[in-house]
Formats: sequence, C-alpha cells, structure tokens
Amino acid sequence: MLMETIIIDAVLVLAGIGIGVAVTYYVLKNALLKKSRAILEEAKEKAEVVKKEKILQAKEKFLQLKSEHQKIIDEKNRNIQKSENRIRQKEATLNQKLQETQRKNNELNALKNNLNAQLEIVNKKQEELNKLHAEEVEKLENISKLSAREAKDQLIESLKGEAKAEAMMMIREITEEARLTAERNAKKIVVETIQRTASEHAIENTVTVFNIDNENIKGRIIGREGRNIRALESLTGIEIIIDDTPDAILLSGFDPIRREVARLSLQKLVADGRIHPARIEEVVTKTKKEVEQEILETGKRTVIDLGIHNMHHELIRLVGRMRYRSSYGQNLLSHSIEVARLSATMAAELGLNPKKAKRAGLLHDIGKIAENEAELPHALLGKKLAEKYKEHPDVCNAIGAHHDEIEMETLIAPIVQVCDAISGSRPGARREVVEAYIQRLKKLEEIALGYPGVVKTYAIQAGRELRVIVGADKVSDQQADSLSYDLSKKIQEEMTYPGQIKITVIRETRAINYAK
Repeated sequence: MLMETIIIDAVLVLAGIGIGVAVTYYVLKNALLKKSRAILEEAKEKAEVVKKEKILQAKEKFLQLKSEHQKIIDEKNRNIQKSENRIRQKEATLNQKLQETQRKNNELNALKNNLNAQLEIVNKKQEELNKLHAEEVEKLENISKLSAREAKDQLIESLKGEAKAEAMMMIREITEEARLTAERNAKKIVVETIQRTASEHAIENTVTVFNIDNENIKGRIIGREGRNIRALESLTGIEIIIDDTPDAILLSGFDPIRREVARLSLQKLVADGRIHPARIEEVVTKTKKEVEQEILETGKRTVIDLGIHNMHHELIRLVGRMRYRSSYGQNLLSHSIEVARLSATMAAELGLNPKKAKRAGLLHDIGKIAENEAELPHALLGKKLAEKYKEHPDVCNAIGAHHDEIEMETLIAPIVQVCDAISGSRPGARREVVEAYIQRLKKLEEIALGYPGVVKTYAIQAGRELRVIVGADKVSDQQADSLSYDLSKKIQEEMTYPGQIKITVIRETRAINYAK
C-alpha cells in the first residue's frame, strides 16, 4: 500500500514537472515570438528610414550630376557657337580676300595685255633700230675699209696702250715722291722707336754678332760682285750686315732659328776656307739638319729635366723649337719651364696631380710655334695639337682655357692660367713692341707666300725690304715685275708700317749638268 502511494506520488510529481515544463515552454515561446515580432517591426522601420535616406541621397546626387552635365553641355555649346562664329568670320574674310585677289588678277591680266602690246611695239622699234644700225655699220665699213670687229680691236689696243703708259707714269711719280719723303719719315720713326725701346732688348731678339779673326774674311764672305753674301742671304733668309765694325759681322733677322743656321753656316765656312755659292748651299743645307737635331735634343733634355714621360716625339720637337722663339720679348722655352714648375708646385700644395699640371704648364704656349699657323688663337691651336698627339683631356683643357677661349673644366686650368700670368707679369719679363715687330715681319712673308709661283720669302732690313724668290719655271720676267707691283699694293692695303717697304722679286734660272 505504501509502495503504491509512493509510486502514485512519484507519478504525480513527474506529471507536475512535465506540465510545468510544458507551461514554461509555452510561455517562453510566446515571449520569444513577441520579441521577434518586435525586432522585425523595428528592423522594418529602420530599413524604411534607410531606404528613404538613400533615395533622397540618390536624388540629390542625380540632380548634382545633372546640373554639372548641363554646365558641361552649355560650355561645349558656347565653344561650338564661338567656333562657328570664328569660322563664319574666316569665311567672310576669305571671301573678301578671294574677291580682292580676283580683282587684282583682273588688273594684272589687263596690265599684262597692255605690256604685251607695248612690248610688241618696242620689238618692232628694236628691229627697225637694228636694221638702221646694220646699215650704218655697213656704210662705215665701206668708208673705212675695216670690219666692225677689226675697228673695235684697234680701238681697244689703242686705249690699252694709253692706259698702260699713263699708269706707269703715275707709278713712277708716286715712287719718286715716296723716295723723296722716305728718308725724312724714316729718321723720325727710328728716333721715336729708339726712345721708346731699349736697344739691348732689340739686339738680343733680332741681331746675332758673328766674330771673325781678321778683316780679310769679310771680303771672302762678300765674294766676287757680292755673289757669296747674296747666296747666304737667299738660302738663310737673314740679312748679313758687313760694315766698319772691327772683327764682327751682324746677322739680322726676326727668326732666331734662321739666325742660328746663318751663324753656324758662317762658322763652318770660315773654318773650312772654301766660300763659294755651291759650298754655301751645301753647308747651309747640312746646318739646317743639325739645327733640327739640336731642337729635338733640347726638347728631350727639357722633358727629362722636368720629369715628364711618355710625350709624343712631335710635341718634344715643338718644345725644342721654343728655345728659338720669344713671346713679348720673353724666351718662350724659359717661360714655359717656369710655368710648368710653378704649376706643379701650386697643384701639389692644393692636393691635385702635379704631373698633369707640370705637363699642361710646359705645353700651354705650344700653339705659338706651330708650323702651320691656322686662323685660331694660339691657346686653341695648342689644344688641337695636344689632342692630336693624345694628351690627357685635363691637359688639353688647361692649354685651351689659359686665355679663357674655352670654359675651364678642371682645377688644373686655372692653375696654369695663374702661373702663366705670374711668369709673364714680372717687371721686365716681356716687351710688347718686339712681339708686334715680329708679327709684322711674319705677316709680310705670309702675304707674299699667298701668290702662285712663290717659293720662299724673307723679310729683312728690319722689315723695310721683302725678298721674294719665285720659281723660274712658274713665273716669267714680266710676271715677276707684275708680282712686285701687286705685292706692294696689297701690303699698302692690308698692313700698317713705318716708312716704306722695298719688294724685291728674285727669279733665277740654273742649268746643271754632270761630266762623267
């Protein structure tokens, strides 16, 4: 009985629990459903609000885009309208120009027709004149028994002879007048020059004294009728002055190399004792070769003393030629060596390459002694020579820029420029007058060399005489006379010089055979 009660109680308890669970489930379910419906309603309301906001934003964006697009369209329409207006204006202008052109063409055609009509009239008159001229010429030929061509030739020959005679007479009168005034002007100019220029400096640069043992040698050097001295002057280009100066002969010329050749040649001829034109020619030719060899040796000694290596042999030869060249009265080789040493010292002090600086300093004036002098400043000419013989670009730039003809690209260039100024600006180092004098003599020789048939030219007598040697097979005697006159006119037109210059054209014919 008790057991049944317990079971019934347990069943009732279980049933109560089941009913409680069911009731709780139902209650919770209803609560959740209400909450879900509330959330959904709220979400729908929010979605509706967002939807309305987005629609409003879209409408605003659309209106904005529409407004911008309308502005662009309006702007394009305005541009199109302006273009159309311009085109209409251009069309109107073109139509106006076309009408104007058509009108001018009509006027030109009318003028052309008028000119053609006048030209026909002129041609008819020209034919009539030609006919009348032919009739007159025929009448004159019948009267004079000469053709028109023969009469014209006779008239030309007559006028040519008269003009030539008058020209020669004028030339003689002008020459005579120049002779009368030359001495007075020459004295005045010489006095002024002596007052402004130190005589020791002029002698040092233009004259070499050749000492002799006795006065008898002077006669042997002059030779029979002066043939020996003429041969020496023609072969060396140096004026040989033999005067009353005891035991001395003066060799005068602006080119130191020529003076050295003349001095050495005279020394050998006097020592040998055989002095005649053939021997003189042989000795002078041999001496020129020896001087060239000495120039090369001087260049080699210079680069060795300075510690410069791997220089092209042609540049070494040009360095040697510097010994016989002066720049504003200053010896060019001494000046270049001084600039090289100064440049090396300055470069070393500044922490640069002293070897390049020394090389550039030595070669900076190499353009002054180039054999083929171009129409270039000596700095640019020196740069071209250095480039030709494979010098370093820094060295080439320093050579070309030391007078500011080109832009300086390295620090070596201003060093060379400064050292060049230091060497040249020392008191008494340079003299402008001597350089100008040498340039004038060179210009004289260059003018004469520009004429065909000229073999050699020598400016002597301190530039007061120009001797021109021409080829006998290229220039006749008449042409030599004409060449002398043409040279005098060209020198008068192109140069400025004191006093007068005597132009002597020498034409020599040699006949040589050998007895075997």
